[in-house]
Amino acid sequence: TEAIEQLTATKDDLTSLIAQLTQDIEDLTTVVAELDKAMQEATEERTTSKEKNTATIKDAKEAQVAVQQATAVLKEFYAKSAQATALAQQSPAEDAPETFDKPYQGLLPEGGNVVSFLEVILTDFARLESETSTSEAMEQDEYERFTFESKKDKALKENEKGHKTAKRSDSEQSLAETDEELKLTQSQLDKAVAYYEKLKPTCVDSGITYEERVKRREEEIQSLQEALKILAGTDLS
Repeated sequence: TEAIEQLTATKDDLTSLIAQLTQDIEDLTTVVAELDKAMQEATEERTTSKEKNTATIKDAKEAQVAVQQATAVLKEFYAKSAQATALAQQSPAEDAPETFDKPYQGLLPEGGNVVSFLEVILTDFARLESETSTSEAMEQDEYERFTFESKKDKALKENEKGHKTAKRSDSEQSLAETDEELKLTQSQLDKAVAYYEKLKPTCVDSGITYEERVKRREEEIQSLQEALKILAGTDLS
């Protein structure tokens, strides 16, 4: 019975271990799936943001070129206007203010001139390009860092899952062997108990008195003696 108790305890421990390993494997599978989903979503977001940033930077660069070209044209126009003004002996242009004591620069209603306004716009587009480029670099760096950490974490989880899967397989094999050994040991014990029960009436006091046992023993001896006389052909009495 000690062997059976030990085998039963081993079987229970293996069963519990297999259940725990199964749960751990399921949890690791879930974590890996979540990591894959997170990386996929991050990649989709990064792709969308990169396309938007790339388009913004492209537009800002093109806008700067356009503004620079427009500024150059206006400056050239105003330079020619200044020359024409000088030749016309400071005669006011038709669309110039009544008081005109310097070359016309294209005044705006709110003050300033067109060239200065275009220079402000040029600065804004340059700042937009710079800020977007910086933001793009930061987003890309963050994405690469997240992807690296996620892939590393996934590799560790998959490695752990592999070890636990192998351990579960070994445990299942041990459980099968232990269960088979337990059945064999139990069968042997059952046979021993049955044999003991069969011998018990001759080995254990079942309520027969001492005198009765002595009488039975004498009868057995007498029977053996008679058998011997028959075999030997002599009378031993």
